[in-house]
Amino acid sequence: MVTTTQTVLYEKRDGVAYITLNRPESLNALSRELSAGLREVLAELRDDPEVLLAIVTGAGGRAFSAGMDLKERAQLDAEGDRWTGATQGGSFVDQGVFKPMIAAIDGFCVAGGLELSLQCDIRIATRKSEFGLPEPRWSILAGYGLHNLSRMVPLGEALYMQLTGRRIDSTRAYQIGLIQEVVEDRDELFQTAERVADEIKLCAPLAVQAIKQIVSNGRSLPVEYSQKLSAPIAQRIGATDDAIEGPRAFSEKRSPVWKMR
Repeated sequence: MVTTTQTVLYEKRDGVAYITLNRPESLNALSRELSAGLREVLAELRDDPEVLLAIVTGAGGRAFSAGMDLKERAQLDAEGDRWTGATQGGSFVDQGVFKPMIAAIDGFCVAGGLELSLQCDIRIATRKSEFGLPEPRWSILAGYGLHNLSRMVPLGEALYMQLTGRRIDSTRAYQIGLIQEVVEDRDELFQTAERVADEIKLCAPLAVQAIKQIVSNGRSLPVEYSQKLSAPIAQRIGATDDAIEGPRAFSEKRSPVWKMR
């Protein structure tokens, strides 16, 4: 186990990085320390060639994350640190992380915690989990979630969550496409996340990262522009040894051996 800070745990096993938000006594609220630790871990994940993807979760079994640490925010506000009291930083993609990310959610996934999960590519949650953007109840505007939730679920569902601050349960989150699987308990949560990770690892790593890059950069563009932007990436992937290995392995009826080049 590698600990970047006491609030973020980082472990690598079989090509998978396990990132754990580790403030269970505060429902894994996003303090400045935790946010800084997460950025450090993401940089390590991005630059480590042995890591193919990551599973992100919260410690304690009560919450993935309850979002911004409002107690810390109130203290910083009282000290005059008004606009930097909030957690900061762009999306995972903004930090150059194109490796697949799976959010393993157990418990509350609200505010900044929901926004953190939205930056992941696949979300799996236990049945007891709840989701919401309660920021307006505290006169705060969400960041990533405000701009991206309506791109991921129907507009009416996004506005329902954003305007009321009300939480929805995992069944409803699955129905609207916010999460991809619902499981019964924490044990099944990690079994399912690791099964999905194994399926991702069957694919060529460079191709998987290219897919994430193309989709992330192009989803807000008209299709014709997205296709133009993706053409150089597709050409680069098509020129790799792995692009030769895939069809060869298929024709030889064997599993491909990816070289990541």
